[in-house]
Amino acid sequence: MVGDNLVLLAKPQTYMNLSGESTGPLAAYYKLPLNRVVVIFDDMNLPCGVLRLHNKGGHGCHNGVKNVIHHFRGNQDFGRLKIGIGRPPGQMDPKAFVLQKFNATARQRIDTALQEGVEALNYLVTHGLSESMRTFNTRQKYKHLRLQTVPV
Repeated sequence: MVGDNLVLLAKPQTYMNLSGESTGPLAAYYKLPLNRVVVIFDDMNLPCGVLRLHNKGGHGCHNGVKNVIHHFRGNQDFGRLKIGIGRPPGQMDPKAFVLQKFNATARQRIDTALQEGVEALNYLVTHGLSESMRTFNTRQKYKHLRLQTVPV
């Protein structure tokens, strides 16, 4: 429960790229309208530790989100909380990058981002997605600049 709102938090036990195999049937089983669903996932296009809330969109080359959209019958109108993990250094293979462990600095940024994500989701449940996007994304907008001043 968040306030008076019933919330279901589910972590798929599938591989990330097959997340839709559990999220699609779960949403169907509970007869959830997709505007009441928020999918949380990593995003290499955001700096490490930066979060973004969105109300819809494409998969952005994220195979897990692509699979979710497929299992939502092509519908892209569901909430997303993106957690920035940054780009792979140099010529590193992106697949290897997302599977490696975070270094100490990245781990600290991700841990902080996860706490901020919990706050954002609590706010979302009580204030709605549109208001949460305005409030939360504004606070996150310049976070990457503050993070760059922290020694790595």
